[in-house]
Amino acid sequence: MIHNQMKRTFEKEGYKIVCASDGEEGLTLARKLHPTLITLDVLMPGMDGWTVLTKLKADPEVANIPVFVISMVDEENKGYTLGASEYLTKPIDRTRLHILMKKYRWDSGSALVVEDDPGTRKLLCSMLEEYGLNVQEAENGEIALKRVQEKSPGVIFLDLMMPEMDGFEFIEELKKNPEHRPIPIVVVTSKDLTQADRLRLNGGVAKLIEKKSFVHDDLLSEIRSTLATHHS
Repeated sequence: MIHNQMKRTFEKEGYKIVCASDGEEGLTLARKLHPTLITLDVLMPGMDGWTVLTKLKADPEVANIPVFVISMVDEENKGYTLGASEYLTKPIDRTRLHILMKKYRWDSGSALVVEDDPGTRKLLCSMLEEYGLNVQEAENGEIALKRVQEKSPGVIFLDLMMPEMDGFEFIEELKKNPEHRPIPIVVVTSKDLTQADRLRLNGGVAKLIEKKSFVHDDLLSEIRSTLATHHS
């Protein structure tokens, strides 16, 4: 239903609309057509929207196309992927870390810990080394970028609040290099993340729209604004 509503609304505005029924088809069409804008449902059969988003942002040819995510997911889980794969809160909980390590199978290869507090940095490094990871560390974002240039890690554990270059700036800089976009990032924070923070961390979402608050006029004004910015 949303599909048809959006198609009709956009076509009235003069947009040429191409629809994809699943993630695989969406990726194929994005690479083939290079659209001005992509709208993406999170909940789809087969490949979900977050996976599609990750693949889009890892592909230099389509990474810069603005993406509007249309979602029915709950507040807690919005924007938990791409720019930031997961979140760890301080003080770091061993059980939570263990769940993440098993879920993503990061317990092989290498990790980079970016944290300005020496105590937290050493603790997290030792925890990760217990899993057999080869761990590098950096006390701020600028040093971390140099470490990534020297050797790309399998996963990055990133503090948000740091001097020199904070976690937000680090992610923005990191994602400028297509080779580094696929590196998963776990944000380590004592900061209570707002929805704006989560979207900013997500890095690849122009706007996240909830289906229950789906209003055509609002969506169109957001799209006009995004397209104007994108082409300016």
